[in-house]
Amino acid sequence: MNAVFTELQQALGQIVLGQANIVEGLTVGLLAEGHVILEGVPGTAKTLLVKAMATLLQADFRRIQLTPDVLPADILGTSIFDFNSHSFTLRKGPIFTQVLLADEINRTPPKTQAALLEAMEERQVTLDGNSLALSPLFWTIATQNPLEFEGTYPLPEAQLDRFLLKLVVSYPELSAEKQMLQNVLAGFDPRQADQWQSQPLLTVEQVLAARQQVRQVRVEEPVQDYLLALVTASRQQPELMLGASPRAAVGWLRASQARAWLANRPFVTPDDLKALALPLLQHRFILKPEAQLDGVSMAQVIRNLLARVPVPR
Repeated sequence: MNAVFTELQQALGQIVLGQANIVEGLTVGLLAEGHVILEGVPGTAKTLLVKAMATLLQADFRRIQLTPDVLPADILGTSIFDFNSHSFTLRKGPIFTQVLLADEINRTPPKTQAALLEAMEERQVTLDGNSLALSPLFWTIATQNPLEFEGTYPLPEAQLDRFLLKLVVSYPELSAEKQMLQNVLAGFDPRQADQWQSQPLLTVEQVLAARQQVRQVRVEEPVQDYLLALVTASRQQPELMLGASPRAAVGWLRASQARAWLANRPFVTPDDLKALALPLLQHRFILKPEAQLDGVSMAQVIRNLLARVPVPR
């Protein structure tokens, strides 16, 4: 089944050019059952990438355009009184889907952001005192713009920790951008889904089956100890106010299994953990004020962390 996910990545790479690392990160998040933040400036095809992936997976897809006036009920749903039956009927919100795109998540206030907390962690929603299960696939991908601060609401730590990976979408290489222009001149329209792929590549059932295979990838005890040493060291890192949480450790484990499975390996290596360190940790760590004043970057902190902890043989 690994080959099908390789085809999925190749198909996405033909739709959104020059973002192979982002495509791989999204695939790891999908297989590891982890939600993902896509951070990048406008016009870098973040929304297109998510829509294309949902289409190729044959998954139900809903998009929420988050703005300051969006209310929790606009996401979760609400009970509507039916005058004919003289009873309340539940009208489900867009969160009842399989792939959810929370577009510009940092443009909506904390009260609305909090509507996603239970769904992202427990795959359920509580409405009128009743717990309603979400799809087993339920997968949230959020986007945000890193440049604009006016009119935005930074995500709280509890929300950020529920995202497995934060993938920074940069501008594509010049060759990829030139190919994009040539594709447009040749008639390719990214808004036309029928031009992406003649047949969907996967089904939701195949994704769920692949997730079960990912959980069978071996993680030997020395690799487990290496992971725990990294997590513990992050909590003692002098530049940090907040290190990795136990949820981050579990997510790191699952993501490393997914990366090994995609590489057709039945076991996790320390290199899998190191390759995932930046996207998995950069949104969870909080720098101390003095480190920020000294111009210390999050990438530098994570490099220092990896350098401090010895790699097992």
